[in-house]
Amino acid sequence: MAKQTDIRVAAAELFFLPVETRVPLKFGPETLTHVTCARVRLTVRLANGTTATGWGETPLSVQWVWPSAVPYEPRHDALKQFCIRLAKAWAAFDAAGHPLELGHDLQQTELPRLLDAFNAHSPAGEPMPWLAALVCCSPFDIALHDALGQALGRPTYETYSAEFLSCDLSQFLDPANDSAVEFAGRYPAEFLDANPPSTLPAWHLVGGLDPLDEGELTGNEPDDGHPVLLSDWIRTDGLTCLKIKLRGNDAEWDYDRLAKVGAIAIEHGVLWLTADFNCTVNDPAYVNEILDRLAAEQPRLYGMILYVEQPFPYELESNRIDV
Repeated sequence: MAKQTDIRVAAAELFFLPVETRVPLKFGPETLTHVTCARVRLTVRLANGTTATGWGETPLSVQWVWPSAVPYEPRHDALKQFCIRLAKAWAAFDAAGHPLELGHDLQQTELPRLLDAFNAHSPAGEPMPWLAALVCCSPFDIALHDALGQALGRPTYETYSAEFLSCDLSQFLDPANDSAVEFAGRYPAEFLDANPPSTLPAWHLVGGLDPLDEGELTGNEPDDGHPVLLSDWIRTDGLTCLKIKLRGNDAEWDYDRLAKVGAIAIEHGVLWLTADFNCTVNDPAYVNEILDRLAAEQPRLYGMILYVEQPFPYELESNRIDV
């Protein structure tokens, strides 16, 4: 059923913002020194003719969304080209509804068609992954949700209820087999904290090339008044959580990196760690053996690892790993 708060996209604008990183960021097999952020402004129209604009932005993280032996620039250029196609598709998307409904509809109908057409003549020489297409679409989706909040003059997170949504969660989610869970008649608002915390712990990313101590300095580090060594970052920002980027294909290096970062973390009062293998592991035993060794040799450090992040390739259909 249509609602007076339903919106329709009236115009889409896309901007590319080049960003140079302060230091190289190594994660997995690749190193990032610059990135392009896709910034989107959507203009939407309510049923009464009122218009509003919303903004969305995301980095086009080539190395993460499209791991490949293809050089960086062809993949980077392909992502930008696909964003341009998406801007036209969103501007022409002739539907009205809540952003959750509109975004889902476009993702289920237009996005696969656009990706298939793009990949039929991929400028990178290989098909763009589905994850890359989703990330390219994400700033438009973010802008759409922002636009509804702007149009109604209220926080967007207050709009995920039956008052604003025509579809309940059963239109988006299917319960697991043999599950007693029911999504019919339920809405996202039921699962959102009405009084969210005003602060959250910051997870500081420790890249694979980040110098941990003075012995790892090369002399090429920036001299701009900001920290370089991990211990200085911890002291300056009061860090309590560290996200450690690993290789996923060199167990000895990964173990040593965890042990060295962990020692610095313990010395400076860090509480939690996460081990991030960047989708490069193909055998669960690789991760288990590192964790088992940590449990035996570094029990305190092992206890600080809150979770293991994305060890396996995200394309599950083509990487069927028995875990």
